[in-house]
Amino acid sequence: MEALRFEYPRGIRFRCLRCALCCMDAVSRERRILLLEAEARRISEATSLGIGEFALEVEDESPFRYLMRKEDGRCVFLRDNLCSIYEFRPIICRFYPFKLERISGRGLRFSYTEECPGIGRGPRLRRIYFEGLLNHLEENLMKAPGNDRSQI
Repeated sequence: MEALRFEYPRGIRFRCLRCALCCMDAVSRERRILLLEAEARRISEATSLGIGEFALEVEDESPFRYLMRKEDGRCVFLRDNLCSIYEFRPIICRFYPFKLERISGRGLRFSYTEECPGIGRGPRLRRIYFEGLLNHLEENLMKAPGNDRSQI
């Protein structure tokens, strides 16, 4: 299988400061945590909750199928500023503070938000870090019937 072509921010430094900013709404934006089918099922199995108890079904968000519920603008799984489903957290949470965009004719591009206080701290991220994110996305995307690589 051909490797996905992608660009990433070279020389970027990042270290998660565990501030939970990524898990809640802010004055300047509403946080939308979209879930793939496989992610919702995995969270449901891990928590013994029905998918409808923590997520809403969405349309026109392919390849995503659900939107994580919030309580008072905070992810329903945020407890004492820590993720209670960290091991099973969705790809959108794994990607933060980065996001993936399709660039016409050039493949994919990772960009980032400067709202995250961890940007500019920690080690310089190398290509292998971003390859790992793409691999995780592809593995989870392919678990749902009818999905394929073109949806990345």
